[in-house]
Amino acid sequence: MAPQGSTGAGAEAERPEYAGHYRLESRLGSGGMGVVHLARSTSGLKLAVKIVHTDFARDPEFRGRFRQEVAAARRVSGAFTAPVVDADPEADRPWMATLFIPGPTLAEHVKRNGSMPAAQLRRLMAGLAEALRDIHRVGVVHRDLKPSNVLLADDGPKVIDFGISRPKDSELRTETGKLIGTPPFMAPEQFRRPREVGPAADIFALGSVLVHAATGRGPFDSDSPYVVAYQVVHDEPDLTDVPAQLAPLVLRCLAKEPEDRPTPDELMRELRSVAASYDTQAFIPTQRTTDADTGAVAAADPDAGTGPDAGAGQGPVADDAELPLEAGESGPARQPAARTVFGRGRHGRAVLAAVSVVVAGVAGLVAVQAVGGESADGAAAPASPKASAPAVSAWQVATPGTGTPQCSYGGRQLVCGRRGAVFALDPADGSLLWKHPVAATERGNPPVLSGGLVQALTEGAPRLEALDPATGEVRWKRDRPADSGMRAAAGMLLITGADGRVTGLDGATGEPKWQHRIAAQDRPYFTSFTGDRLAYAATADGTRTQVTAVDPVTGEVRWNARLAGNLKPVGVTGETVTFLESDLTSATRAVVRYDPATREARRTALPLALYGAEAAVRGAVVYVMATGGTLEAVDTRSGKPLWQLETSLSRGSTPAADDRYVYVSAPDGRLLAVDARKGTFAGQTRPRPTPHSDRVVASLPTPALAGHTVYGTAPDGTVFAVDARHPASW
Repeated sequence: MAPQGSTGAGAEAERPEYAGHYRLESRLGSGGMGVVHLARSTSGLKLAVKIVHTDFARDPEFRGRFRQEVAAARRVSGAFTAPVVDADPEADRPWMATLFIPGPTLAEHVKRNGSMPAAQLRRLMAGLAEALRDIHRVGVVHRDLKPSNVLLADDGPKVIDFGISRPKDSELRTETGKLIGTPPFMAPEQFRRPREVGPAADIFALGSVLVHAATGRGPFDSDSPYVVAYQVVHDEPDLTDVPAQLAPLVLRCLAKEPEDRPTPDELMRELRSVAASYDTQAFIPTQRTTDADTGAVAAADPDAGTGPDAGAGQGPVADDAELPLEAGESGPARQPAARTVFGRGRHGRAVLAAVSVVVAGVAGLVAVQAVGGESADGAAAPASPKASAPAVSAWQVATPGTGTPQCSYGGRQLVCGRRGAVFALDPADGSLLWKHPVAATERGNPPVLSGGLVQALTEGAPRLEALDPATGEVRWKRDRPADSGMRAAAGMLLITGADGRVTGLDGATGEPKWQHRIAAQDRPYFTSFTGDRLAYAATADGTRTQVTAVDPVTGEVRWNARLAGNLKPVGVTGETVTFLESDLTSATRAVVRYDPATREARRTALPLALYGAEAAVRGAVVYVMATGGTLEAVDTRSGKPLWQLETSLSRGSTPAADDRYVYVSAPDGRLLAVDARKGTFAGQTRPRPTPHSDRVVASLPTPALAGHTVYGTAPDGTVFAVDARHPASW
């Protein structure tokens, strides 16, 4: 939490001396729901403790909202927020304690010092983009990003205050009687379609915050919240005095339609210097550096007016540098030139930089997900690469819709989604089997086969649709609760509502089979894995993680464990679950293997801290891919790292692996193969960038393995298949 101005309910007559075990020393400020106090732990650690106002503590609805705020803040505790230390939502006056971080809020800084210069604004924008990336990755939408909720700490901006409603912030009310957000920093959809608010609303708020930092006012300014609401929905923003280098990017953030706004990763891409090599730099703002001795992340002083820029606007690639692809064009023809991009050493990187000029600024690959057959999603599992299979026919096809396709394998077909369509392809030759119109598929969530039907997940849609896998016709529809999380597992759909209740829907009929809260989980977000019959919820509080394994069919809890560290489940082998362990800076430090039968957790430390890590599990071996291009193999049985390879990618997808190779998708559409035993490069496909684009997508889903075939999708809109046994021939 941060010091805040007294903008809420005003000072209270009484001030408690303690919140839990923490002695309150002084009052930092007051907000709509509570008062923030400076406190100390028994060991002397400084904390910021938020205590709910007495009147609101008597209201069960506000208690529920505070409980959800605590859960959200715990999920996002990390380098870009104030980590939660302790909380008691059930106390007579509910409270939450976070690490105290000295520094003014952005609102206080602008009021005291005036508008920020361009260099500071670029650093602020990059830092907030990083924060929103991490917040959105764990399924949280802030909804109230504003200058008073941005803390300017020494190591960069921190986003604070994850309450979902501020009853005293505005006189506006929605149809339910409550406004979610603060009008000058709300997105149009928060007024028009409050039940459909998603991560893009935070991007709109980021644009408004940047205008405030640059000018001291908002892009929509009036004393009346009703006038502001009208301006946000109908008028163009006023960007007068916003630096010319940043104005176009801020304008994109303030687009009226959510799908027209950039993602946090796209914002960071745009903020990089135009001279930066696309494929050789880590995907983080340049002001952040790593201490060689401690590995700690440092940042430029946010109040400094000099120093190197965090990044300038990125211009489009020249027309003659683009590589448009015709449907059916043969892939291997350009293979030699593409292969040099993987070069290592000084000469290899020089060649890499030259090739990157051609493909720089392309949209990222969204490759197919590996789901299979008695899979967590109820699909039929593909045969092992060692099993008999027909000869692989390499192919590539153009697909309907716009944007990058997102695909999964199941039911002996590829089911894919793009903006405008969900469709199915024949995995043998890529021919189109059927298509179904949709507005837009959810980023990072391709259509999946669950309960024998294709579940079409559409961005911000209030309704679920299940399609016949043979024809694409709608078999059932069902309303989707607002602010709900969803996961397909074992033929079921697990829907987590805003109140924390989980509903298990039969994927075949759409009918609810059970509904209840999950023990030890306030608002669970589930993970499931191919071939496993359970779903896993993992909630971290900064030092420990509560892991709950649930039977999706019955809703019964199979086991609970409270494990040390901030853990993310990444795979299952038999009954054993594998996790990545990260610290409060979001750096992955170790791999943890937990056996629920013996209750034994085995931790294998990584040689170096890895950022943005994703992983695949193959037996006892875990393959970890990190931002900056590091691919590492760890044997959890022996507790030893096996090998490490620097791929020179800016980032890669979550890996997929068989007994021979590890497969990774690159942002420019390449599919890379690495020898699983030796950690050496084995082959890659050629780039498939999109014309006229210098954007990077928010996520790169995993390549899919089915029999002897690897399926991928590319930014140019193609879906392609290659022989998994012979990557050198790609």
